[in-house]
Amino acid sequence: MKVALGQFKVVADWQDNAERCIEFMRQAEASGAKLLVLPEAVLARDITDPMAILSSAQPLDGPFMRYILAESCTEILTTVFTINVPVSDGKVVNTLVVIRNGEIIASYEKLHLYDAFSVQESLTVNPGKVVAPLVEIDGFKIGLMTCYDLRFPELARSLALQGADLFVLPSAWVKGPQKEHHWKVLSTARALENTCYMLAVSECGPINIGNSLVVDPLGVVIAQMSEMPGMLFAEVSRARLDEARAQLPVLQNSCFEPPVLKAK
Repeated sequence: MKVALGQFKVVADWQDNAERCIEFMRQAEASGAKLLVLPEAVLARDITDPMAILSSAQPLDGPFMRYILAESCTEILTTVFTINVPVSDGKVVNTLVVIRNGEIIASYEKLHLYDAFSVQESLTVNPGKVVAPLVEIDGFKIGLMTCYDLRFPELARSLALQGADLFVLPSAWVKGPQKEHHWKVLSTARALENTCYMLAVSECGPINIGNSLVVDPLGVVIAQMSEMPGMLFAEVSRARLDEARAQLPVLQNSCFEPPVLKAK
């Protein structure tokens, strides 16, 4: 299956961001990709005002999603990204959406909020409560995660035990000392320890690293971008997945009972 990763700098105007998403969708579909992963929080970002996340939020039936869904009226391409959705207590929920053929076919509310490295996402965002069910795309079962979830191996293992073949991870991975190293090591570890593909996409620009990458089930980085905006293509292979799991049957060899994960 051909997959596409698109990274760009999210700006304050949601219409500009919607146009950029649509541009990536058109390029991905024209190339024959079946899956496109875009960054986290693509609706809007104002780096001068951290609280703008609240004023810029839109519901899932708002103008941003209506505009994007109108472009996705095809069964060929499935697209994944996250937006911030307002909720009744005045905060937002960081909501991953999976869209295809003009519809939201799955969604996931980010479990782990980024209260780390002097950032406190929980000031404006409420956490999700549920591990997302898998989504099937072209015969591959897809596990859904968002950004900071990458640092919590329990979630990836839970998805793998459900039968995931591939993880998607829209992100806005913040720059800082060793942060590119953390990104690559953790993306590789989640793929290798679960013998799953990993498609990890980060926003780029002045505050986020870019460096989107594809890791195969044996921990090999098969494609990676720089810090610049653009699109990356790769192939994920059922044969490679089966070979990896035959050589390294960690999911079967584990001595631990499968976890039943419940969010706090």
